[in-house]
Amino acid sequence: MMTEYAPPTDPIEILHEDQELLVVNKPAGLLSVPGKAEGLADCLIARLEAAFPQVLLVHRLDRDTSGVMVFALTPHAQRHLGLQFEKRMVKKTYLARVAGRLEPKTGTVDLPLKVDWPNRPLQRVDHEEGRAAQTDWRVMKAEDDESRVQLMPHTGRSHQLRVHMLSLGHPILGDPLYMPERAAEYPRMMLHAQELRLRHPEGGEGVKFRLPAPF
Repeated sequence: MMTEYAPPTDPIEILHEDQELLVVNKPAGLLSVPGKAEGLADCLIARLEAAFPQVLLVHRLDRDTSGVMVFALTPHAQRHLGLQFEKRMVKKTYLARVAGRLEPKTGTVDLPLKVDWPNRPLQRVDHEEGRAAQTDWRVMKAEDDESRVQLMPHTGRSHQLRVHMLSLGHPILGDPLYMPERAAEYPRMMLHAQELRLRHPEGGEGVKFRLPAPF
């Protein structure tokens, strides 16, 4: 199901660094953390550890998603940020290109998700046992064959944006898991973590980190 792992080798772009936080541009095709299978040790946090031995994980992005990812540089920052994610205080905005004309211009998907055990790592909608998941969308540009949309998840379920868009009949273009029949038509999955808004662990001031989509 997963394509061969051949992560990009370009240097990791640092967007922000201070005493508590490290914010980077995660490239598409690179795992956030090591995979369980053999040959999946190369990942973003391992590369960062070479320059920042104290770096600590706070959240993850899917292998094929690019964009803004925040790490902690102290245990205090990790706890502080972890609570913000847990309490849904972090505001996340993604940019995606999806198949077809998505209508209306704005809306919300509210569908519970659960791992599809026979087809791991896929997730699926499950109204009986799924965990609550909500995603707002806003169409930026719509054409007959594809739409450019902003996605604002309220929850952080695995593959949430990918399954929610699929459930609307508008899968994310280039997705090797949920749109495998057309994935080869695109150089990558068209999903990018565009913006993170959170409170700085030192003092609680609101900060925003933003990175335009590369597609």
